[in-house]
Amino acid sequence: MDIETFRIAIPAADLDYLHHRLANARWPAELPGTGWTRGVPLDHLRDVADYWRRGFDWRAQEARLNAYPQFTTEIDGQRIHFLHVRSQRGDATPLLITHGYPSSVAEFLGLIEELTDDFHLVIPSLPGYAFSTPLAGTGWTMARTARAWAELMRRLGYERYGVHGGDVGAGISGSLAGIDGPHVIGLHVVTDPWTAAATATFIPGMAERLDVGDPVDKLIKDRMDAFRTDGSGYLSIMNSRPQTIGYGLADSPLLQLAWIAEKFEEWTDLPIDRDQMLTTVSLYWFTGSGVSAAHTLYDQAHSSEWGSAPAVPQAFSVFGSDETVRKLIPAPAETHWAEHERGRHFPAMEAPAELAADLRAFFGSLK
Repeated sequence: MDIETFRIAIPAADLDYLHHRLANARWPAELPGTGWTRGVPLDHLRDVADYWRRGFDWRAQEARLNAYPQFTTEIDGQRIHFLHVRSQRGDATPLLITHGYPSSVAEFLGLIEELTDDFHLVIPSLPGYAFSTPLAGTGWTMARTARAWAELMRRLGYERYGVHGGDVGAGISGSLAGIDGPHVIGLHVVTDPWTAAATATFIPGMAERLDVGDPVDKLIKDRMDAFRTDGSGYLSIMNSRPQTIGYGLADSPLLQLAWIAEKFEEWTDLPIDRDQMLTTVSLYWFTGSGVSAAHTLYDQAHSSEWGSAPAVPQAFSVFGSDETVRKLIPAPAETHWAEHERGRHFPAMEAPAELAADLRAFFGSLK
């Protein structure tokens, strides 16, 4: 039950090795005229990799992360790393924020200052991600992680708290609200039309319930089909062969960079600072967590445990909103619902002020 202070300090030798590998990378050939249709274009990755080697200042980003109090503790045999940023207000609401894939706690650096007037923030690294490594064993599903989060909040002394997440973090937050309902005051998640459609592909019978004669249903079906045929390859690999892809992610900085940069390009609407993206890529690279993150996705894909449905107040913030999400998420009438025209999968990076306003509006109503 010990909680220990933590500070990031990547050895200089690790930085030198990264720069050496990038300088001596073996680049693949590229077919002309293919653009992004077959993966990350060669010129794009060369440019980002060159900046990662020559222009990106890891030490500045390390200091930016270290500006916030960080800790580690062991829960259920697994080392858990987390940021714990307390508000100066004694009556601030405790808020547990969970990232998804392919992300890290760095996703929320632009959100922290927006929220600390109103919230005590607990921001953990998922098991197998960044400094919540090494992964102690198999079985780290969303429900098991939710149970670990409930224990983390208990250890920190929070009797009542809110939860927020997106992507995998939304699933964990929903599971936590069901598992620890007496202590969770509310559940807030973010999504976007493309993520909602991708998630719908895993709901049995969803496609058959759509009426392609209805323009909204047809748009949903088209996005579901696009995810199945063109957008889910990365997930299929990790859901079936995490160890195999892990050799490349652990050994090749180019593969780890391309693996994440592709999703930042495909899943965002508003530009994300290159340093912001490379901070997350660097966390995966320095900690070797590409393979362990893949193992947790494998475990979830092969699990039938989804936890119990939450019975707490719920809120959805939809970014890049259109008419499809209301159909895909049959939220109760009393659900707090906010829609934003811009932003997509990573609103904490794309639109932090708008997301912070939604969080304050929802949890402020629950006091």
